[in-house]
Parts: sequence; structure tokens; C-alpha cells
Amino acid sequence: MSCVVTLKEKGFKLTPQRKLIVDITHSTEAHLTTEKIIGYVQERMPGIHKSTIYRTLELLEKAGCVYKSEMDNQSIYHHIEEGHHHHLVCHNCGKTIACDEDIFTPVERSIGEKYGFHIDFKHVVMNGVCQECQGKTG
Repeated sequence: MSCVVTLKEKGFKLTPQRKLIVDITHSTEAHLTTEKIIGYVQERMPGIHKSTIYRTLELLEKAGCVYKSEMDNQSIYHHIEEGHHHHLVCHNCGKTIACDEDIFTPVERSIGEKYGFHIDFKHVVMNGVCQECQGKTG
């Protein structure tokens, strides 16, 4: 479901600023840092204040339009329609490897059985050392 439809159904006004931010998060394949989103928005709509962009991103996250994660001490966003997936990030070379959602299925099941707790893995970023960098140190 489109973010525009979601926002309207939840009773939010679709201001030009919100529409622009929705368009940016949907038209970009890459994950976007807050700073990149601010840059793209201010290029197209000079004068828009950062606080408006931050509030809109928060609204989009709460409305279920975007996922927010932390990577390299920065918030990153991607639209919900991109689906659940996770990242492995090498802290030596910075390489990022996407991995499928189902990698956490056994963990979810185990925690549910043992603790009666349901985990909502949406977008997990795990740091470590990639195979290439492991070969360099050994």
C-alpha cells in the first residue's frame, strides 16, 4: 500500500513537504540517511526546515510507511514496500551485505517458545568482519 494512501487513511494531511519526502523515500533504491533526505528535500524545496523533515520522517515511521535503522551511528530509512531485510556490515572495510528476512526465523521461534515473547525483526544491522577482511588478518 502506498504511503500516500496510508497517510490519508490514518487521517494525516498530505502537505507538499510530506508528499516530497514520501516521493524521495520511494524513488530511491538505496537506504537514505537523514542527512541525505534533508539534502534532497532542501534541493527541491529550499527553505524547508530540518525539524519539519525530522518530524515527517518520524510520522512516516509511526504510520508504517518507512523503516528506520541505525548504521554507522546514523539513522537510515527505507520504504516499507522494499520489504524486510537485514544487513551485515564489516567494520574493517565498510562492506555491506544484504541478507534475507528468514535468517532470523529460528531465533524468533526459539525466543517465542522459551520466553513467550514475539520479536519484530524489521531491519537489523549487524556489525562484524567480512570474509575478505578475515583472510587479510590471518
